[in-house]
Amino acid sequence: MPLKIANKKRDYRTTNKTVYSCQYHVIWCTKYRRKVLDTQIQGRLKQLIREKQDEYGYQIAEVETQAEHVHLLIEIPPTDSIDKIVGKIKSYSSKILREEYPSLKSRLPSLWTRSKFVSSCGGVTLQVIKDYIEAQSGQ
Repeated sequence: MPLKIANKKRDYRTTNKTVYSCQYHVIWCTKYRRKVLDTQIQGRLKQLIREKQDEYGYQIAEVETQAEHVHLLIEIPPTDSIDKIVGKIKSYSSKILREEYPSLKSRLPSLWTRSKFVSSCGGVTLQVIKDYIEAQSGQ
């Protein structure tokens, strides 16, 4: 488990070689945007997502669900792919939810769409980074 370093503006994690803050806002939907995630299923889904944090190597800052979609604020190490981590979460949660709630199997060929929305979350604008890189060339 990576160590956590507090900074005035944000928290950083560290491994033996890297200090990082790689956070993403991720959204995905149920197949055909069907409203199949009732309150009970939403609660179980949140449990499933959180229970795999250590095994899959991610940290969930926030998870919110609606009847037809999921929002995650997730942090992963820079050595991992957000695409692969989200794929694992979707695969695992679909398998378990469809086993525990047979109505999901009968209503949909698969629980989730193959697509997702991913946006990196950062506290610095692109212009600040460009200016910093430019300033380094003079040193």
